[in-house]
Amino acid sequence: MQLIECVPNFSEGQDMTIIRQITDAIESVDGVHLLDVDPGKATNRTVVTFVGEPAAVVEAAFLAIKKACDLIDMRQHKGEHPRMGATDVCPLVPVSGITMEETADWAIKLAKRVGEELNLPTYLYEAAASTPERKNLATIRAGEYEGLPEKIIQPIWKPDFGPATFNAKSGATVIGARDFLIAYNVNLNTTSVRRANSVAFDIREKGRVVNDPLTGKPMKDETGEPIRQAGWLKGVKGIGWFIEEYGIAQVSMNITDTSQTSLQEAFEACCKSAEQRGMRVTGSELVGLVPLNVLLEAGKHFLNKQKRSLGVNEEEIIKIAIKSMGLDELSPFDPNKKIIEYNIASKNGGKLGPLVSKDLRAFANETASESPAPGGGSISAYVAALGASLVTMVANLSSHKRGWDDQWKTFSAAAERGQYLKDALLKAVDEDTAAFNAIMAAFSLPNSSTEEKTARKKAIQDATKIAIEVPAKVLRLAAETMPLVRQMVESGNPNSITDAGVGALCIRAAIHGALLNVKINITGLEDKSFAETILTECQILADIADKEEAALLQLINSRIK
Repeated sequence: MQLIECVPNFSEGQDMTIIRQITDAIESVDGVHLLDVDPGKATNRTVVTFVGEPAAVVEAAFLAIKKACDLIDMRQHKGEHPRMGATDVCPLVPVSGITMEETADWAIKLAKRVGEELNLPTYLYEAAASTPERKNLATIRAGEYEGLPEKIIQPIWKPDFGPATFNAKSGATVIGARDFLIAYNVNLNTTSVRRANSVAFDIREKGRVVNDPLTGKPMKDETGEPIRQAGWLKGVKGIGWFIEEYGIAQVSMNITDTSQTSLQEAFEACCKSAEQRGMRVTGSELVGLVPLNVLLEAGKHFLNKQKRSLGVNEEEIIKIAIKSMGLDELSPFDPNKKIIEYNIASKNGGKLGPLVSKDLRAFANETASESPAPGGGSISAYVAALGASLVTMVANLSSHKRGWDDQWKTFSAAAERGQYLKDALLKAVDEDTAAFNAIMAAFSLPNSSTEEKTARKKAIQDATKIAIEVPAKVLRLAAETMPLVRQMVESGNPNSITDAGVGALCIRAAIHGALLNVKINITGLEDKSFAETILTECQILADIADKEEAALLQLINSRIK
């Protein structure tokens, strides 16, 4: 499935009635998921985030822009953020299954429709830009709404679509396709915009204009352009402003390329600049949503600085990121709302499967019920996950053991690997039950005509193959966990050696449980070559696990006598 994200910025952040009507227009389109609505009173601007398949997203974006034209009067608008129209900017961002070039084509289609049907001056930017000079949003927006009457009649600023005449009520809009952009504000313990700007000039890529030390006026090069001193961070735009709502000044940034500048690098650069200028960073805020990997990378960065194991669970890593950067200083930070993957998952029933999301008692009760699923396959995956969890626990305890500071990175790496295996095995708990249910669904297909019989037979064989592949995957993952057990038994915290031993017992039991599920499902498979290959592989891994478990238990028992 092709998925794109749309992040329109509307020039209204105070009247929730207007904002709600705009978001209602977005949600009226089937297949679109509204992920976030982030109004700002001081900026008088709302950032909306929604995702879906391209055609649905473009339709929703058009309806939202149309509604904004109807409801927002730019003649009455005042706010801290630069803007040029009721819908100031509307970027499309590729999420999955779609290229930037394809996303840009959708942006052009949207812009053409907005210009022609709404009679609204529309410019293209970033990957959809019609000329290199129009790629940068700040260049297009220079002069803002107030400068549009003179700017729009200049031939070089003729809109890409729509009339080259000033629309007093709605201004103009900019539509394009771009990579993921992080809108990020860093809070300072000052009310001075000038001092906040000094930090912004230090860190943003284009830096600051160099002034003549004698005259105090900007210095220019031979072409007449101002000479600039480059800032510290690539792919970062920034300004300083005062937010009356919070009573503080902020450095407001757009991080346009996280491969060049990470969230934590932007935060720490602001801390460094502020300290040099006699100020202090008190926290920060994310405007809109952020990809999961951005916060995980930040959390691991700060754990690493603390010389703590990086092999803790995902929720703990995110918590460290939030607290380290003060993302909850101004308002609560809810990962389920602010992280893209979590937000989408929550709208699809949650990021965990229905079985894994149950508490221990409910899971046991479900297993014990008259329903055939969850059965041995899901239980094998869960037992393997428990084994991986025990091994990860020993690695984390070893990483934090007093006097073992020189080994913390080694154990941290082992714990990270254990967390990965644990999470993959937990996912397989629901995958196994889903595979069983798919087989049952295939058997219930109609079986009257020749065509129906052929389709039913194929569906059963396809579902059976998946029902073999899932426990085989569980078996492989469990087998990958056994070397971690040996590492912890041989060099981990000696006080937890029996925990590692229990982990080994769980892992071997899970391997044989998964092997039984492979064997029973193979009996119904017609592809005997596939069946023989996968059964041979699984049996070899099971034999290796038997020998390794026996050797580890012998070693453990020799050490606890």
